[in-house]
Amino acid sequence: MSVIRRIIVFAALCLVQALVLNRIQLFGCATPLLYVYFVIMFPRHYPRWAILLWSFFLGLSVDMFSNTLGVTSASLTLVGFTQSYLIELFLPRDAEDDIRSSAATLGWGNFVPLAMLLTLLHCLLFFAIETFSFFHWLHWLECVGGSTVLTLLMILAIESLRK
Repeated sequence: MSVIRRIIVFAALCLVQALVLNRIQLFGCATPLLYVYFVIMFPRHYPRWAILLWSFFLGLSVDMFSNTLGVTSASLTLVGFTQSYLIELFLPRDAEDDIRSSAATLGWGNFVPLAMLLTLLHCLLFFAIETFSFFHWLHWLECVGGSTVLTLLMILAIESLRK
């Protein structure tokens, strides 16, 4: 993916999250956090420092529009850090060096667990920092579980529509 296309996807995901998805809250706890898809899409052997910068700035942009005070940037930076390590677990040994993580290149059997792990990691950290308390741990689990499922369904829907 070229830098210009990556910037367009960056801006689109940021705007969609800020203008549409932040207003969705199913059952009072499940909010789709679709911007994590941007970090999932990085190819293998993309420079780790670049993934961290992209992740941080996307998180910071979403934080500015969502008024979440660094919660998104912290959790998305951690996802960006772990993405390059987790993708190696789901790739075949003879995979190309610049293979992009998608359902078309990895296959559904490898892409779904990768996307699920990264989305779950993001939601766990996002809601742990946002709540900053475990007095209402059941509500926290509902938010993490609901948001993970809703985000993963949206990611899989987008992947099924892509070529």
